[in-house]
Amino acid sequence: MNVRRLFVATSVALAAAAYAFTVQAVDDSSLGLSKTSVFDDPTPVAPSYDAPPPGVPVTAPERYFSGAPPVIPHSIDGLVPITGQNNSCLGCHDKPDMIGKKMKGVPTPMTASHYISPWTKDKPSKKVSGARYNCDQCHAPQSDAEPLVENTIR
Repeated sequence: MNVRRLFVATSVALAAAAYAFTVQAVDDSSLGLSKTSVFDDPTPVAPSYDAPPPGVPVTAPERYFSGAPPVIPHSIDGLVPITGQNNSCLGCHDKPDMIGKKMKGVPTPMTASHYISPWTKDKPSKKVSGARYNCDQCHAPQSDAEPLVENTIR
């Protein structure tokens, strides 16, 4: 009985090995959604930021999709990196008394969500939540960069 099982197992293994040699290898350029080699590492063109400096009145561009954070409509040269100890954005946009009041020519105040801890969900305070200090994590500066993939959300 054991000899028979050994014979069947050996036959299956040999058949699988023979089949494996007859199957064509898959070309790496046919893997994934991109029709290029998975080993290609294209370097995107460095974007340039021709936005005006902070303080110059500008109209903020349209949001990329409903609910998206607004795009930064001014240059961020000299404002980054943003750290917990150094955040130049707060100088103009930290106005808890103006929440919801957008006025022409005045920097847009942060929304109430920036004054609420995402962990405790307390009511808004007059101090920016420690989880919200890194502005450029959600808000992106404008640039002339071409999208790496097509945006079909709009």
